[in-house]
Amino acid sequence: MEIGVKVKRIRELRNYSQDYMADRLGISQVSYSRIEKGQTKLDMQRMQQIAEILEVDPMMLFNFDESMVLNNCTIAQGLNHNTYHNYSLAETERNALLQHIQRLEKELNELRREKA
Repeated sequence: MEIGVKVKRIRELRNYSQDYMADRLGISQVSYSRIEKGQTKLDMQRMQQIAEILEVDPMMLFNFDESMVLNNCTIAQGLNHNTYHNYSLAETERNALLQHIQRLEKELNELRREKA
C-alpha cells in the first residue's frame, strides 16, 4: 500500500477531513488530496508534520496495515446480542482507536446535552 493511501486510512480513522489536514499543513485541500493520491512525493519534514497532526509515530505511516485495525475487532451478531472478538492490536493502533472512541463519546455527550 502506498504511503498516501496509508495517510488517508489513518486520517479517516481519526475522522479528520482533508480540509482539516490541509489547513494544519498550511496547504490547499487540492494539494493535500494529491498527497493521498500519491501524486506528490513527501519529504521527511512533511511526513513528520502529517504524523504529528494524526498523532502517530512517523514510522506508523510506513508500517500501517489496515487489516490490523479492521480485522482485529470483529463483531458476530446474534438475534439479540453482539459478541465481540478482540485480538491484540499494536499499541499505537490501540491508542489511536481509543482516542477516536473518546472523541466520539464526547461528541455524543455534547449532542445529548444540546437535545435536552
